[in-house]
This record gives sequence, C-alpha cells and structure tokens, in this order.
Amino acid sequence: MDTKTRSYEVKTFGCQMNVHDSERLSGLLEDAGYVQAAAGELADVLVFNTCAVRENADNKLYGNLGQLYERKLENPDFQIAVGGCLAQKDKDVIVKKAPWVDVVFGTHNIGSLPALLDRARHNEEAQIEILDALETFPSDLPTKRDSTYAAWVSISVGCNNTCTFCIVPALRGKEKDRRPGEILAEIKALVAEGVIEITLLGQNVNTYGVEFGDKGAFAKLLRACGEIEGLERVRFTSPHPAAFTEDVILAMAETHNVMPQLHMPLQSGSDRILKDMKRSYRSSKYLGILDKVRELIPDAAISTDIIVGFPSETEEDFQETLRVVRESRFAITYTFQYSKRPGTPAADLPGQIPKEVVQERYERLLEVVNDLAWQENKLQVGKRVEVLIGNNEGRKDDRTNRLTGRARDSRLVHIDWSAEIPEPRPGDLVWATVIDAKPYFLIADTGANPEVKRTIAGDAYDRAQAESCAVPGVTTESKKGTIGLSVDVKVNQ
Repeated sequence: MDTKTRSYEVKTFGCQMNVHDSERLSGLLEDAGYVQAAAGELADVLVFNTCAVRENADNKLYGNLGQLYERKLENPDFQIAVGGCLAQKDKDVIVKKAPWVDVVFGTHNIGSLPALLDRARHNEEAQIEILDALETFPSDLPTKRDSTYAAWVSISVGCNNTCTFCIVPALRGKEKDRRPGEILAEIKALVAEGVIEITLLGQNVNTYGVEFGDKGAFAKLLRACGEIEGLERVRFTSPHPAAFTEDVILAMAETHNVMPQLHMPLQSGSDRILKDMKRSYRSSKYLGILDKVRELIPDAAISTDIIVGFPSETEEDFQETLRVVRESRFAITYTFQYSKRPGTPAADLPGQIPKEVVQERYERLLEVVNDLAWQENKLQVGKRVEVLIGNNEGRKDDRTNRLTGRARDSRLVHIDWSAEIPEPRPGDLVWATVIDAKPYFLIADTGANPEVKRTIAGDAYDRAQAESCAVPGVTTESKKGTIGLSVDVKVNQ
C-alpha cells in the first residue's frame, strides 16, 4: 500500500513526556505521508506509546494487543507499533508475547518509526530497534500538537536521581539538557504560530543546566520567557524538592507570564520513608519551600504526588503524610497506591504492605485531600479570574450554557455564558467572577458585559477551522485534573 494513503492512530499511556513524544510521533508519520485516522475509523497503523511506571502497565498493553490479533489476521496490511518506556524495558519480549506486532522501538529512537514501519512491510517480519542512548533530541523532530494555543517544550530528557520506586532513569537515561538559545528559539517559533501558553517539560526541571555547568539556568530561562512578546502563560513540570532553590521562586514571582501554579511532588510525609525512597529531602525542607512560595506568591495553587503503601510504611508513617498534607493545603493531589515495578530497588525491599492495608490508607488519604481541595476552592469564590478557553477540557453540554477553561493557577473553570456577543474561541482569554466552588472545579460568571481578549491563538484556531482542519491531536488515555484520584498523565518525580 502506498504510504501516502495510509492512516494512523497513536494511543498514549503515561506521563507528560509520553504525551509530548506522541505529538512527535504524529508529526513524524504525517511528515512521512501518513494521515490521521478519522474518529471511529480503523487506522492502517496503530501506535502504542507505553508507560512502565504505572501499575498494570504490562497488562494494559498486552490486553490491547490481544484484542488486535483477529484484526491482524483479517488484514495482514494492518500494522502495530509499540514504543515508549515499556518497549524500552521489555525489548524483544513484546514480540514473543504478541508475534503479530510489527515494530518495537524505544524511548531514544522515536525518529526511526516511519523507517521501521517501511522495513517491516518490505521484509514481512517484525522490526525491533532499541537504542541505549539518545539519537536525536526529541524536540528537533516534527510535531503535531494537540492544541492550537498550548504547547509542551522539552528543556531536558532523562534523570540523574535514583528514587527507589522509579524506573524512569533506567529507561530514559541520564539527564541531557538543551541549550537555552534552542529552547527560546522554539518558544518564539511556537508563538509565531499562535501558541500563547507553553509548559517547560523535564523529568527534573530544577537540575536544568547540569550538563553545561549553570546551576541557575532554570531561573534564568523562566525570566527569559518573560521577555517573549505574545507569550501569555508559562508553566513547568516537574520540579524536585531536593533541588528547588530560591532563585526559581523569585523568578516565578517576578516574571509576569509565569503562572502562580506549582506542582511539587511530596511522595511521603514520613522522613523515614523519604529516606528509603532516596528522595534527598525531608518534610521540614518541603514545607519550608511551600512557605517561601506562598510568601512571595500568595495566590499560588500547589499540587503534588503522593504514594501510599511504600514498603515498610507504618501507621505512624502514614499519619506523618496526613500531617504534611494538612499543613500543605494542596489545591490538587495526585494519589497513587504503591505497586512493585520490576527493575526498581523498592521492589526488593522487605516489608511489602498487604493490598488491603494500602487500599484502606488510600481511601483515608482521598477523604482528606478531597476535603482540603474543596476548602481551597471555596476560598476562590468572589475572586475575578482570567480564564484561557480550552478545547482540551471540552465544553459542558448546551443545557448549561457553560464554557470551560483554565485559570492562571490552572484550576478548571466552567463559565456561565448568556451574553449575546460571540462566544470566545479556544485560546481566547475571558475574565469572570467565581460564584461557586466544587471539589474538582469552579463555576464563574462574566456578568452582562463580558471582558474577552481575542488572542493570536484564537486567530490560529479560526484559520484551522477555515481550512477544514480539525484541531490536531493524538488519542490519550488519561483523566485530566482529577483531584485525589490516580491519573495516567503525570511525570513522577
């Protein structure tokens, strides 16, 4: 079959890095002449971009592959490719378990996918290519974004930490940093295309600059983003508390387009468990960072990750986590039940906690974090907020007359819209007053005379619609912004 007529679909499991990689995979395939399959259409090529961090990642992949066996028998021209962290970990195991898979590629060579698909068709046999080191920095590859107004920008890949629960360093390799000039050039090019919000992405953004010997590089990068005309919002994920320095907090506070939002992974409030996790900080340092952030950025919304049931965790350890959670007053908490991941040091630690104990603690933690999040949201009632209208979150049904977007602090906001003027477009900014708060979102009202800023992002959306281009995207399996629930899309730090 002519490559130019072949359709594709990308399914993504995992963290923001995987989501960004999937945008690149889509860009690579389209650059090679493939077209994205329409909704509900069976694609000629199905690509799985996998995660090896989450519980049951293996079962999820092989369950999906098993369901495709009959389809492969019926249509031998249908191709299946598996990439990402699980592919990097399992290598040739995937083809042994699912011989009908055509291509297996790793985290270091996503740029090889089109060539591997061609080779598999020509040779009529599976192609497996797993590199141990990065071939091309991923941001140099073509990208098909899932938004006209927002974009991920990688500043580094890999990680130098040795957290005992995490397999990412083994699969993504040691940290490699891009030069600041390359990053800023990419951001300016994105803004020229209509992007007004960027998220700086790295496994540990606070150690950015380690490769070229500048410990203050990340704070400098944030300040440099503030000088880019047309860039409305800057976010970043994920920092590591052990490397979080005051110059970054000052840069956040003093740079107009850096958002008052901080995702600061806690993982545990117990100093003993943090030591076993090799997290290189203790609860007092963590709370001190939050105190300084709130001193300089009073309206900052802080989110976190917490793991329940790490090996040897006692009830006393768990109570320490609850204490730190209550003191931290997180706006959003992503909670995870610890599960063994083969290849991690924690998998071999003594004192593995019974599933029923982990579940019971998890439920108690959910009760606390959900209540705190609701309390924090109630404090927003009466405040006037700037909302970036989105196309990712979607729109409430017509019955509600609500538009949906994100406030500067990243809270999800549903806006009552009864005005007669045209509705804002995805990428436009709307000012509204918060009139009600729920545990997971805010409800706001614009009043009789809505204040709307039409942006270059909205203009880009109009152009895409006029050209009959659906807003580009990849299929992701995730739950967005869910307070107190385990989610698929996270960078674990």
